[in-house]
Amino acid sequence: MKIQLLFFGIATDMTGQNSIAYSLTEKATVKQLKEALLKDYSGLKNIQEFAIAVNEEYATDEIMIKEGDVIAIIPPVSGG
Repeated sequence: MKIQLLFFGIATDMTGQNSIAYSLTEKATVKQLKEALLKDYSGLKNIQEFAIAVNEEYATDEIMIKEGDVIAIIPPVSGG
């Protein structure tokens, strides 16, 4: 299935992209997406610390991803 990935902050630097179309197996979860992204983008080695939003809603690892979903990869923010 095809989904849209949006990268923010340091994730943009790690992937060299800010938005891509991405293919994923049917009935994939957010956790499976993270695993796939680690294989494709080794720079995202700390992806377990990143927030993931599916269609503008923060998502847990168990959330099922559907065809056409827009997934945002949001790294932790620091500063003050």
